[in-house]
Amino acid sequence: MVSIGLCAALAARGHVVQPFKKGPDYIDPMWLSQAAGHACFNLDLYLMENDDIVATFAQHSAEVNLVEGNKGLYDGLALDGTNSNAALAKLLDLPVILVIDARGMTRGIAPLILGYQAFDRDINIAGVILNNLGGSRHEAKLRAVIEHYTDLPVIGAIQHDERLSIVERHLGLMPSNESHVATSKIKQIGEAIAEQVDLDKLLAVTQKEPLKVPHKAEVSPLPCGEKIRIGIARDRAFGFYYADDLEALQAAGAELVPFDTLRDAQLPPVDALFIGGGFPETCATELEANATLRNEIKQTIEAGMPAYAECGGLMYLSRGIEYQGRTYQMVGAIPGDVKMHAKPIGRGYVHLAEGEAHPWPRPDVPAKQVKAHEFHYSSLENLPSDSHFAYYVERGYGIDGKRDGLILHNLLASYTHLRTIGSCYWATRFVAFIRRCKEQQNKSAFTIGKSL
Repeated sequence: MVSIGLCAALAARGHVVQPFKKGPDYIDPMWLSQAAGHACFNLDLYLMENDDIVATFAQHSAEVNLVEGNKGLYDGLALDGTNSNAALAKLLDLPVILVIDARGMTRGIAPLILGYQAFDRDINIAGVILNNLGGSRHEAKLRAVIEHYTDLPVIGAIQHDERLSIVERHLGLMPSNESHVATSKIKQIGEAIAEQVDLDKLLAVTQKEPLKVPHKAEVSPLPCGEKIRIGIARDRAFGFYYADDLEALQAAGAELVPFDTLRDAQLPPVDALFIGGGFPETCATELEANATLRNEIKQTIEAGMPAYAECGGLMYLSRGIEYQGRTYQMVGAIPGDVKMHAKPIGRGYVHLAEGEAHPWPRPDVPAKQVKAHEFHYSSLENLPSDSHFAYYVERGYGIDGKRDGLILHNLLASYTHLRTIGSCYWATRFVAFIRRCKEQQNKSAFTIGKSL
């Protein structure tokens, strides 16, 4: 909430704000992007090499850069803290603003702050924002304690206010593309933050020289070629896309053509499909009702159009989704059924080994391990026993605990969310695969024409 509010408040004052989000999350970046008016980029110490992180941050930096962490400053998977928020701040040489939930706290806030400062002296904690305060008397006590015992400035003090909360569900915040009140909610949060946070002091204590843009090695050996058109599902049901993946698709020569699975009666003229993650189960009634588009997508995939689907996209392409006691008909291109569960089936980082059946093989290092992420409460069941898969799961769950990346015709569908980073460069490989399919189709058409 504080990060969203800061983006909105600073943008409203005329600053160019570039948001970043630590980790693999999709939903927080959607809110941050809308609040700042600029696409949020993910910085992931587990999936990305340090050079990739520095390059991504430097290349997209603007007048004001805000990096929202995940969990606490020193939390992370590794015992040594190498993938913590603190490690990211150190890598990018960024000052840190601590946002402290101060409900019920008074004098105890001093040892908390002092402990955070002492734990790693290389971390520049530049100030603190107090959150969830009980009123003006509570704020005055906290300010007096912090001023007496620490050398940190209080940048802001935010009173507890139910109006500033955002609806949550099993995967975190409701995505902003689903919330019809997202725009007004962001404006409301931004105004509250502007009133209770000293934005001038915030900018002053965090000011620093910008990072120099490092040389970024070319991650893909595949050349660009003829422009191709990729239809991409962008609506309330599907909105989980990494900004750098979309940039990579365009850099490889793809024009991204959005379509709405809820409202469009037919696909736009495209050479391939990309259906990313989202919450198709919450829009299942509308998805089922749009039978015309579902049938066209099924026929198109069965006719051999290249397609890539991640998580929610995989669910949509199945025969149906069982959710809250009812089964909703979906596309039917995948001969399997999706069932929603009360607890996560797959959650966290995954390690995949690409199999020989992968439709977009890497020409350079085909055996390289792929690091990625999954987070799904659904399972794909009743697949044929002779189904083919692109990946062996070394860590994580995927489709059946051992495999992921179902292959049908020219479709690759997985629960795993890939990122175009390092040696994966899936976006460039997918575009190259589309071109190969298109060339084969053109050759076949020419041969048929000649025989006639």
